Amino acid sequence: MLKGTYPLDRFQGLQTPFYYYDTALLQHTLDTIKEQIRNRPQWKVHYAVKANHNPVLLKQIAAAGMGADCVSGGEIRAALEAGFPPEGIVYAGVGKADWEINLGLDAGIGRFNVESSAELQVLAELAAQKGLVAPVSLRVNPDIGAHTLAGITTGLAENKFGIYHGMVEEVAREALSLPSIRFCGLHFHIGSQILEMPDFAALCNRINDLTDKLERHGIPVADVNVGGGLGIEYGHPNHLPMADFASYFGTYKRLLPGLRPVHFELGRSIVAPCGTLITRVLYVKEGLARRFAIVDAGMNDLIRPALYHAVHRIENISSHGPEMRYDVVGPCCESSDVFGKDVLLEECSRGDFIAIRSAGAYGESMASQYNCRPLAPAYFSE
Repeated sequence: MLKGTYPLDRFQGLQTPFYYYDTALLQHTLDTIKEQIRNRPQWKVHYAVKANHNPVLLKQIAAAGMGADCVSGGEIRAALEAGFPPEGIVYAGVGKADWEINLGLDAGIGRFNVESSAELQVLAELAAQKGLVAPVSLRVNPDIGAHTLAGITTGLAENKFGIYHGMVEEVAREALSLPSIRFCGLHFHIGSQILEMPDFAALCNRINDLTDKLERHGIPVADVNVGGGLGIEYGHPNHLPMADFASYFGTYKRLLPGLRPVHFELGRSIVAPCGTLITRVLYVKEGLARRFAIVDAGMNDLIRPALYHAVHRIENISSHGPEMRYDVVGPCCESSDVFGKDVLLEECSRGDFIAIRSAGAYGESMASQYNCRPLAPAYFSE
């Protein structure tokens, strides 16, 4: 079985579970993205902070020249503290509180992605009170389905996000009428963990139709933000350690012509591959019909399998024994605390290190202290 390479000698002295980040892989990923957009100076990638807010990773991403995509006031603070320039921060979210809006206004962030007429009015009022003009993009709900998990689809009419595409012209005219608002463009995001490029092509077609319509009606669209959503191959991190950035950016290069600036909000595809949840086997339990590898990491450390039935590659990085099938489960008092069922692993024994791969996105950032379990620490390859 092909497995990832880890410094087991270094791991011996560490309390499990913990997150382990390959910062060299992260840098290679950042360099690859920069190369893909090198000939598009009007394009800008904003890292989606919700994927992972670890300050070491944030500083590395900021140093690479990325902007930040934030969905809370806390994320704006984290981005600023990590060195992201305020003008490179875009702020989305269907429920922005007044204090969060004021934080963004005071910091001078580059864009508010507004999701409703009601939000637009509140933003205009708060900006006017400060004597400021807020730069705004309208988040459009394009009613486009993406081939991904139902819980991470965001671009359907039934979802809570954005302004239905048929209502955008009305809200854009409202934005143009408000003296404390500077209407700049449109924002889209159709979901996450998308691997099929035709989904992004469908988005491009919707963008072109809508921007053409608005401009024919006298509403200028200075730029567009296409969101993120690019997925990774969770099942094959050793063979495919990086997302398909060439096909992703190539789709937009082909279908979004012209010199209009384009903004991207990539998160998972940047950080997921570089992160691994390292845990140890506590017990091997023989059940009536199944064999369990009970590990010391739980759903509080990586909730994606329990929340979305998401599949992560799992490896026994201590063993070279014969392959056997296990249900890999955690200690939390929940039947859903399962990382994988019927997983083929090299024979497990108490104390073996288990690597749960591609956990760099939505592992540490969604961790909790459920069952009064402590938050797991993070360690880095360099």
